[in-house]
Amino acid sequence: MSEQHNDEVVQQRVAAWLDEVVVGMGLCPFASQPRDRGTIRISVCHADKPEEILETLYVECTYLLDHPPEKVETTLLVLTKQFADFYDFNDFLGLAEGLIERCGWEGVFQIASFHPGYCFADVAEGDPGNYTNRAPLPILHILREDSVAAAVDSFDDVDEIPERNIGRLRGLTAEELRDRFPWVLAQD
Repeated sequence: MSEQHNDEVVQQRVAAWLDEVVVGMGLCPFASQPRDRGTIRISVCHADKPEEILETLYVECTYLLDHPPEKVETTLLVLTKQFADFYDFNDFLGLAEGLIERCGWEGVFQIASFHPGYCFADVAEGDPGNYTNRAPLPILHILREDSVAAAVDSFDDVDEIPERNIGRLRGLTAEELRDRFPWVLAQD
């Protein structure tokens, strides 16, 4: 297995992104507490077929069910061999959400998505606002609905977070964007 796909290397890259971008830039005001407590699980998936990724997603959801939030709050399922193309990844999200539905986990889990080439609908691909959801590798973030609800209830103006983040990223220079998001250059 190449170093790029070595679990430890992948976990370190994602942890650095969490520290430097998500928490460091304050993009998610809810991420620092589980990061500080060590309750964010970074799971690496080397599957190269969508059905195998869905199996891994199922395993990760059951792992969360078997472990209390005090031990494992949330999981970042990092995909190393599939979905280099953002639009293929975006299409796959429907299958992932369908799995949550079929398993009766609506209201238990939700999935947030991150990708090196993330692009919001009706936004130009090069718009810095897209960087709010750009990560070094494709990631399915499995969130506990109860935890999301508690976090939202504890935060004023939660609806303003996306616009604030987009504004913050649009305010960065091209050099600052390259420094914070070096993997994006590989996508363009």
